[in-house]
Amino acid sequence: MRLRSLRVCFKLSLCLRFALAFAVVGAVVATVVGRLSYCAASDRIMAEIDSTLRSATVAAAGDQDRALPGSGTPAPTLDLYPGTNEPGPGDEGVRTVITRAVGQDGTATHLSGPTVRLPVSDTMRTLAVSGTTGQTDITEVKVGVRTYRLLSTALGDDRGALQAAVHIDQTHRVLGGMAREIAGASLAVMLVAAGVGWALARRITRRLERLARVAEKISVDGRADGAILADGRDEVGRLSASFSRMLDRLAAAREAQDRLVQDAAHELRTPLTSLRTNASVLRRVTELSPYDRDRLLDDVEGEADELGQLVGELVELAMAQDREEAEETVELAALARRVAQRVHRRTGRFVLLDVDDSVIRGRRQGLERAVGNLLENAAKFDPDGDDPIEVHVRQGRITVRDHGPGIDAADAERVFDRFYRADTARSLPGSGLGLAIVRDVAEAHGGTVFARTRPGGGAEVGFTLERARIRGPETPGVKLRGT
Repeated sequence: MRLRSLRVCFKLSLCLRFALAFAVVGAVVATVVGRLSYCAASDRIMAEIDSTLRSATVAAAGDQDRALPGSGTPAPTLDLYPGTNEPGPGDEGVRTVITRAVGQDGTATHLSGPTVRLPVSDTMRTLAVSGTTGQTDITEVKVGVRTYRLLSTALGDDRGALQAAVHIDQTHRVLGGMAREIAGASLAVMLVAAGVGWALARRITRRLERLARVAEKISVDGRADGAILADGRDEVGRLSASFSRMLDRLAAAREAQDRLVQDAAHELRTPLTSLRTNASVLRRVTELSPYDRDRLLDDVEGEADELGQLVGELVELAMAQDREEAEETVELAALARRVAQRVHRRTGRFVLLDVDDSVIRGRRQGLERAVGNLLENAAKFDPDGDDPIEVHVRQGRITVRDHGPGIDAADAERVFDRFYRADTARSLPGSGLGLAIVRDVAEAHGGTVFARTRPGGGAEVGFTLERARIRGPETPGVKLRGT
């Protein structure tokens, strides 16, 4: 049974939970305030009645018969509930006070007011026999159908005690009516609180439901075309903004993935076609001369190498897009030195470093890949050069300079596009993805790329990083030759 109750609780909608929570809070607050109000009113009324009883007792003790109802003129009392509402104690016109004297033997003598057989309790007898002067006891007794509030006061010095009583049925009716009004007001407050909670919950959950529908749509077809999300500056608004940014990143990633697949399919078609043609020629390998056979095998081997390199770079590019590398503090001088040594081992070219001591916040592996691609690109376009390749690092700006043929102005705008190869690079190995990876890394770090012909010959290719990522101060650079 308890498990079923828990299941029902979890199935409650968020709106209903808000409404119930507001209702409970409203009911608790209304109940506490109502209880305090009722107790305060009840204490005030009873204090007024007790004051009347004490006045009657003092009058009886002083033998002031003219102030007592026994003299034929009942003593008026304070009207606690003036107005046209339901009558209260005092609205009856007069309150008749009954006074009696009680001897030490328990005998009661009527002094004033209506004759009512009020009980003489053990407490009353004790006050009459041994009570000190002024010692009192207040209680409520029921005689017939009426309820009386009874004040017993010891006179002391073996004089017995006095009793003063007044019926309080009307007072109880007034207090009962007040309790019902407080209960009704508490119920109204609870209902209003539930309604307010429901309205607020609907306003909040309406935007959450919209987010849920978008998420469900994405989970079904993987797209959120034209999705209109919630606005505002509260928590739901911030959640919606984060969700929108996530959708934008997903859409951009999907678009980049589709573009990569299309470009890869286009670029793979050429070497595959060439390999297929060469394979068909290999069926007649016995008919070929040794020279033609060597040329064919060299062609097959070259196409296979180019295809392998292309596939490797495609995999590297795809992994670079999908990998979420954590950012860390990176010393650009140390990074450039490591890359320069690696390129020197691979190509035999010397690399001249001119770097500062700036430190940035970024992705180490991505930055190493970008700088490595720039150096390998420079070595590829100047394979027979004797001059070293230069790397300059200044406050987050990395520039690689070579002494090759340079870059035409028409090609400078497109060298960072995927699979783009200038006319001067058609005969060189490569797929046109190296500089595209450099651009992706630069944009991931809030930077840009650039390429131009350097004065005196050669090219300057590089990228910048967002200035906010720079942590270290600019210091004079050092020049190192790769070994």
